[in-house]
Amino acid sequence: MPRTKTVVPGRKRRRKVMTAVKGNRGGRRKLYQTARETLMRSLQFAYRDRRAKKREFRKLWIVRINAAARHHGLSYNAFIRGLKAAQVEIDRKVLADLAIRDGEAFARLAEVAKQATIAA
Repeated sequence: MPRTKTVVPGRKRRRKVMTAVKGNRGGRRKLYQTARETLMRSLQFAYRDRRAKKREFRKLWIVRINAAARHHGLSYNAFIRGLKAAQVEIDRKVLADLAIRDGEAFARLAEVAKQATIAA
């Protein structure tokens, strides 16, 4: 029986790589080996940055909450501690959104946090 060559699967594999690197310039788009290296590198960056994105957003939320809490006479630490003491379970994403979009609701939460720190 003659040896079969992997023409069809190989071409499919190469085409998959070449379509994935379509937006690149020069040899990164036209040469298979360079394109494959570019693709592998981009996939590593994507994997790493999906995790970094979560850290970046948490930092952003904390900065926004801190600015809004200081506007109401509290530090970020005191604000969060007061909410925990008052048993208000609200995450930082929602708190940051309230700080930007709904100042009155954030002011009420700041008052709750102040009362809880005074009582504790």
